[in-house]
Amino acid sequence: MKIADILVTITSLFTAQPKTKKTLGKTGVKNVVVVEGVRIPFLQSGTSYADLMPHDLARAALQGLLTRTSVPRDVVDYIVYGTVIQEVKTSNVAREAALGAGFSDKTPAHTVTMACISSNQAMTTGVGMIAAGQCDVVVAGGVELMSDVPIRHSRKMRKTMLTLNRAKTLGQKLSLLSKIRPDYFTPEDEYALRSHSLAKKAQDEGLLQDVVPFKVPGKDTVSKDNGIRPSSLEQMAKLKPAFVKPYGTVTAANSSFLVIPVPSSVSQRGEGPPDPLPPLAGVIWE
Repeated sequence: MKIADILVTITSLFTAQPKTKKTLGKTGVKNVVVVEGVRIPFLQSGTSYADLMPHDLARAALQGLLTRTSVPRDVVDYIVYGTVIQEVKTSNVAREAALGAGFSDKTPAHTVTMACISSNQAMTTGVGMIAAGQCDVVVAGGVELMSDVPIRHSRKMRKTMLTLNRAKTLGQKLSLLSKIRPDYFTPEDEYALRSHSLAKKAQDEGLLQDVVPFKVPGKDTVSKDNGIRPSSLEQMAKLKPAFVKPYGTVTAANSSFLVIPVPSSVSQRGEGPPDPLPPLAGVIWE
């Protein structure tokens, strides 16, 4: 998550294949393949998505998927979403997003949580449903909105903030705020610089074809990621480590920026819709 990613998977009936260590075919199990993927742009937290809710982003991704693939809503048997930090008003974000995207209220949907691989777990759940013959078509993915999360600070931070309430002068307040900044130093910037540089190159060359534009209500249409920012090793070296002090290696420069993600997937059995989409990838069984 992390914005909106959508993967579409489609299954076909398994026919006898030679047994190998890794194969797309498995006796008694239907093939499961990915046929399409879209997402809305990845944006830094606190920017254009700041006033939205997680299900708003998930809905936009689902609608983008339906527009690109022309998959009918009524052929979807199940919807699964993954999320790490749940919004209490929409704890089952899969259900809220599905209804917002125009899916029937008779289409079941549930949300899973498994730390940073929550959306992967949602897709794995969808694959399992198809492989077991429980469903023909499954949408799976995930969403995260880092612009609005439950705030829980460490005890040291809480004490500092409480003390800040008693500070009377600007000098006292600034002195307390300066204690919040940790001491740290950076080592892994070269890899991060390469990642941002390649991402910028792909963006400029129009290679990020999975991105679908998203019109933010009351704001402009977002059409590209805004966290791709190539810098220089000299500038990155000025930042200090965020965790293990003073020898930590993770800084704001070489970490993933906080984004709002929404991944999903659709799976379909071979005897489902008459015109299945061409696959992009397949699930390999061992």
